[in-house]
Amino acid sequence: MSAPNEITAVELESPEVAAKRARVRRRRSIALAIALAIFAITFYTLTIVKMGPALFDRAL
Repeated sequence: MSAPNEITAVELESPEVAAKRARVRRRRSIALAIALAIFAITFYTLTIVKMGPALFDRAL
């Protein structure tokens, strides 16, 4: 454990580094959103295919 007098200073990011981190974070968020959408569409499509064409022949 460190003693209270050994507290290190917190370095602030430069605006360039902060902007780069924001771009990387945004790209990662977009990639995750696309992956989630593909995952949901895949499950939806597989569910419809598994139920077969009889799904659309039922009375409403």
